[in-house]
Amino acid sequence: MRVVIKVGTNLLTGRDGSLDRGRIRVFAEELAALRRKDMQVVLVSSGAIGAGMGKLGVTKRPSSLREKQALAAIGQPLLMDAYQENFERLGITIAQVLLTRQDFDDRKRYLNARSTLLTLLDLGVVPIINENDTVAVDEINFGDNDTLAALVAGKVAADLLILLTDVDGLYSGVPGKSPLIPVVAKVTAEIEACASCVSGSGKGTGGMKTKLNAARMAASAGVKMVIANGSTPGIVTRIMGGEAVGTAFLPQRSLEARKCWIAFGTKCRGKIVVDEGAERALTLQGKSLLPSGITEAEGRFDVGDAVSIVNPGRKEIGRGLTYYSAATVNKIKGKKTSDVRKILPDAGFDEVIHRDNLVIL
Repeated sequence: MRVVIKVGTNLLTGRDGSLDRGRIRVFAEELAALRRKDMQVVLVSSGAIGAGMGKLGVTKRPSSLREKQALAAIGQPLLMDAYQENFERLGITIAQVLLTRQDFDDRKRYLNARSTLLTLLDLGVVPIINENDTVAVDEINFGDNDTLAALVAGKVAADLLILLTDVDGLYSGVPGKSPLIPVVAKVTAEIEACASCVSGSGKGTGGMKTKLNAARMAASAGVKMVIANGSTPGIVTRIMGGEAVGTAFLPQRSLEARKCWIAFGTKCRGKIVVDEGAERALTLQGKSLLPSGITEAEGRFDVGDAVSIVNPGRKEIGRGLTYYSAATVNKIKGKKTSDVRKILPDAGFDEVIHRDNLVIL
């Protein structure tokens, strides 16, 4: 069995922002127990910026990119030193893997990173993954690590993704004052309404909204996901033992590896708006996207870029790799194939997005 476990900043740092080495020791012991049962374990760990804050005595998370990157550079070695100390004591070898959004966006880098992670797992190593905040630019805003954990779970074809946080799971209303939702079959608008995207501590970047997004991604990749309170004693052991704790999100389907990458690994460079007829053809009939069903292209995407496909109400219905740039799509939008060939005599494709390069969400 292969499991990806994400630990949030609030679980790894104390009130003063410094690393909670006692908590890290507990997590290491639980993960080591899984390894002794021949389970493959990937740990996605937040905490680098928080650890840097604690080291310098900073109490409020900075807003500037420069300060975040500096704190991450200070905190990352402190975080890994704490993990190394505790896993080594338990006879477990760990490996540090720092990723950026480009490591998912570029197909070749995506496959290289996947190969490295799978090799580490085959060697019995526990990869510890974090976003490379020190060098990330706009990617640092992506770095809630819930999304990163879901991307990693899909990348390595995990059986289970566990997001450990400082709440018991997803509540139907105000956390702690409303019923806990034990199982979510599908992330709907009603489920999304239960979420709050506020991070109360000021040290982390995530919230329940990012966790629901991660659940949606995991479900599409065929991975079950559980949100649970990492402060609960033996929480990982209990989840792996099948106990009903936290909130479980059931897998919906299992996309093949390349389509999983198209859907969630790539970064969308723009949007293509389609009419109702094209929406039906794409979602109900499994068709490719033709120029005739397009009403608008937005953004500055180029040939081969990933784009978001939205319906007339601007709801995203899919993602795909486009054969044409935004400028070209706007030239041929709404046109029949015969007219497209007059506008673009050298056009190599009838479709703007072929169904093999398209994922319906």
